[in-house]
Amino acid sequence: MIEIERKFLVTSDAFKKEAFSEKRIKQGYLSSVPERTVRVRTKGDRAFLTIKGASSESGMSRFEWEKEISIEEAEQLLLLCEKGIIDKTRFEVKVKGNVFEIDEFYGENEGLIMAEIELLSENEKFEKPDWLGKEVTTDERFYNSYLSLHPFKNWQR
Repeated sequence: MIEIERKFLVTSDAFKKEAFSEKRIKQGYLSSVPERTVRVRTKGDRAFLTIKGASSESGMSRFEWEKEISIEEAEQLLLLCEKGIIDKTRFEVKVKGNVFEIDEFYGENEGLIMAEIELLSENEKFEKPDWLGKEVTTDERFYNSYLSLHPFKNWQR
């Protein structure tokens, strides 16, 4: 399956009032090379193993395969992951028929809040809410796999 998504920084926490879902996520990477990432994630009371391919030239599309696994399996696999476990809360907000997933990061990435929107095509139009800031879709520093190895708190701002 091909995933098409765009990423943005978030400028305020106003989205929290609009959220219809909120789940804590912990994730780690068994492989974080750009050609393929292999991620283990717990999301609330569910867990997943996800493989993502390299990004397209536009940076918006890439192959994604995901399989649900047990929480116990995920906890065992998280012990094998590269250093830098990602810890965040994901909020979901509906805006004019589209769903934005907003991640508020903790720990080493505290202070970073990003929104993603999955689209049906790279040219699909969507309404941008007031709390949506600068687009960072093609900036690899904002990939979770990069953040796990190079935490946001260590960046020169």
